[in-house]
Amino acid sequence: MSQNKTQTQNKPLSSALRNFFGVGDAGFVLMSNVETFAFMRFLTNIAAFTPAVAAVINSVFSIIDACLSWIYGGILRSWLILTPWIVPFIFTFQFIRISENEWLSAIIIIIAAVVSHVIWNIGYVANATLVSVVGKTPEDKATLSSSRATWNNIGGLLWSYLGMPFAAVLGGIVGEKNQFAAAAFVLGLLMVAGYYAHFKMTEGYEEIEDENHSKAAKQNKISIGEMFKSLFQNPQLIILMLADLAKWCVKFVTAAAATYYFVDAMRYEVLPVAYTLSIALAAMVGAYIVRYWVKAMPARTITIISFIGMAAFLFLSYVFYANAGLVIAFMACAQFFYGVAFASSPALYADTVTYTTWKTGKNAAGWIMGLQNLPLKVAVFLRGAIVGVALGVVHWEKGIALEGAARQGMTVAFALVPAIFCAVGAVLLIVGFKITKDVVDKAQKEIDARNA
Repeated sequence: MSQNKTQTQNKPLSSALRNFFGVGDAGFVLMSNVETFAFMRFLTNIAAFTPAVAAVINSVFSIIDACLSWIYGGILRSWLILTPWIVPFIFTFQFIRISENEWLSAIIIIIAAVVSHVIWNIGYVANATLVSVVGKTPEDKATLSSSRATWNNIGGLLWSYLGMPFAAVLGGIVGEKNQFAAAAFVLGLLMVAGYYAHFKMTEGYEEIEDENHSKAAKQNKISIGEMFKSLFQNPQLIILMLADLAKWCVKFVTAAAATYYFVDAMRYEVLPVAYTLSIALAAMVGAYIVRYWVKAMPARTITIISFIGMAAFLFLSYVFYANAGLVIAFMACAQFFYGVAFASSPALYADTVTYTTWKTGKNAAGWIMGLQNLPLKVAVFLRGAIVGVALGVVHWEKGIALEGAARQGMTVAFALVPAIFCAVGAVLLIVGFKITKDVVDKAQKEIDARNA
């Protein structure tokens, strides 16, 4: 049995895992983008909530979702098929106004949003945890992260050009007021199918269960107190989360500020389309190329390079704000490095799992991999704050073009602030994150020997 277990641990990644691990993430992005891009429009334009009520709905469920983001620890691979199928049925009600009573309808939508997010986060974290469960070497972890990030960006690219038209087609079948509900349901089914594909791909990579292993698994269960203890016993994990915040700010802040720069500052109505295509393709290439870079350098080095690259090209976008063509080129380069960071940083979280397991004797994979959600949620809040402050500083008004210094002022949110975040993130990783490839290799060998 010990020999079989060793064979399972050392099993090389299959071709399916190398190339298709992440199809579930593409489905997840397509499904969640219905909320990202259409939820506020549904609340105000279709459900006809007042702006104040719409703001309350969005704020309440976002705050609850952020507060719950740390709880998804101890996740099992089986959650990939046990919970995701429930999501489409509940998520759909986030886009349906049930009653004429405004507050009753608002409460139902908030409940649907909170419950669907709790359930999908369980599957999402289980999926993310597979990087550290299936990948037994730093190279394997980076390859899985690269494949997952590539498919994630493919999902974003598909949504950019097919998402809203697809919802409109469904609206012709079920009625315009139900178009986003139908899109949420159908795209949710794609997520379910993708996660099931991940479940099938990883068969044979889970640890073999026997009586002795079952006892070990019970010993590895960690309490909430032990979760936080494992966090503070490994300050490098905190440093990684702080640095990772920069990556998500590049994603969310630049996306929110792009329209204000191209349309209000530069007066180019069509450039956002070219910009969206350029950055999506660049991020996809960046995510894919990590699987080859990891053969030449460790994930930590790749991530540091990606942060420096993002900072440099974002700063250049700020400096050359007056030339929209150059800005698109620089932002595409920045997004290339964002794709690299998106692919390489989960491997660093997986390395902290190995390091923490080695130090504490407790496997906190689900808890640590789930903590990737926390910087993401914080970045969503920062998006509104940073863009809102920038709009106030430049005295933005709807329909009025920005002039003079206000044009560059808009690129403070679009480029300069994210550049500063990335520069700080790079310094944090260089100075504070000391879990190198040699440390991980040593820790994994000792863990394997301990388990054997």
